[in-house]
Parts: sequence; C-alpha cells; structure tokens
Amino acid sequence: MVDSRRLSMIVLTIVAIFVAVNAFAYNADEALMLLKEGNARFFAMKTEHLNINAERRMDTAINGQKPFAVVLACSDSRVPVEAIFDRGIGDIFVVRVAGNIAIDPSVIGSVEYGVRHLNSPLLVVMGHTNCGAVNASISGPPLEGDVRAIQKNIEIVAARVKKDHPALNGDSLESEVVKENILQAKKDILAGSGEIRRAAGEGKLKIVPAVYDLKTGAVKWLLE
Repeated sequence: MVDSRRLSMIVLTIVAIFVAVNAFAYNADEALMLLKEGNARFFAMKTEHLNINAERRMDTAINGQKPFAVVLACSDSRVPVEAIFDRGIGDIFVVRVAGNIAIDPSVIGSVEYGVRHLNSPLLVVMGHTNCGAVNASISGPPLEGDVRAIQKNIEIVAARVKKDHPALNGDSLESEVVKENILQAKKDILAGSGEIRRAAGEGKLKIVPAVYDLKTGAVKWLLE
C-alpha cells in the first residue's frame, strides 16, 4: 500500500509534468505585460503571490527554469525584484549588483546566460530612486575598498549629467543620474556582449530600462 508521503510526491510529479507540457512561451511584449500587471498589483498591495507553491517548486526542480524575463537590478535590499513584479519561482532570471552597473564580465555573462541559454525574450535594466551608489557618486567622498570601482563608474555618468544639465541639483539631479546610469548599463551590456547584440538585432530580445520608486512601489518604464 502506498503511504501518504509517497502518494503526495507522485501527485506533485504528475502536476509538474502537466504544467511543463502545457507551458506557454511568452514573447517580449507579453512578458513585459506580465511584469506591468504584477507591479500594478504590488503597487496596490493586492499581490497574488503567483508561482510560489509546491507544484511550481517541483516543476522547476524536475523540468528546469524557463524565466520569461531577465532583470538586471541593484543589490539594494529594498529592491526585491520578484516581489516588485508579484512573480514566483522560475519566472524571472535576476542579476543584482550595487548600482545596477554592467562593467564586469560576470555581470554581463549572467545576463547573457538568461538571454541566450534560457531564451528569455525580455531584458529589463532597472535602477531605483534614492540609490546609495548614485548619491555617493554625485557628491560623496571617495569610498574605500572595491566598492570604489562602482562609485568611479557612476561618477563618469554623474559628471556627464552635470555638464549637460548644469541647472539641476538635489533630487532633480539624482533622478537624472539614476536614469542616465540605467541607460549607460544598457549600452554597456550591448557593447560587452555580442550574443546579446545579436539577439536584440534579430528581434529575439527586447531591452527595456526602468526605475523603481522605493516610496511608492511603482516601476516607471523609461521608453514610455
């Protein structure tokens, strides 16, 4: 006689196989809409906690991951990517680094893996308001240790913004540097990865820059 634990495992395995067989491959616009809808729920505090259950866990363990989007984001603990978009296990391939910069081969390689090996059709490069790395690069003293490399990279962006927009200061300056730093990361990814350039050029990948607001929970899409 089959014990209850073994029976539960059999049922979960069958469900996982069914889900995998019926998995839907999203295109870039559909993937972006899923993120927008999820963020709208998060913003309204009406999250559904999609794909956070035993069936999904079993499915991805057996059949592997099929994320519909790659997100490069800051490592700030106030930017929980899956929660922001109300998604769960295996939905988003997340790459996080302080300042959401893309100068390190390991960062670009991670993004490339999500795009070319996992076939995600959408790449979101997302910064956020009140970013410590950005603020330190605008007016802070030189930081110590390896974090200085991050600061120096964003300082180049900040200097360009100050030159192009000399009237900006305070929050307005920070907002513009956050935006330009995101756009610079997008450029750096394309410059650093032939694989990603090809995918974008062939129409297999859509790259969308975005800013997450720490106070409201809303994501602003910069191409709109």
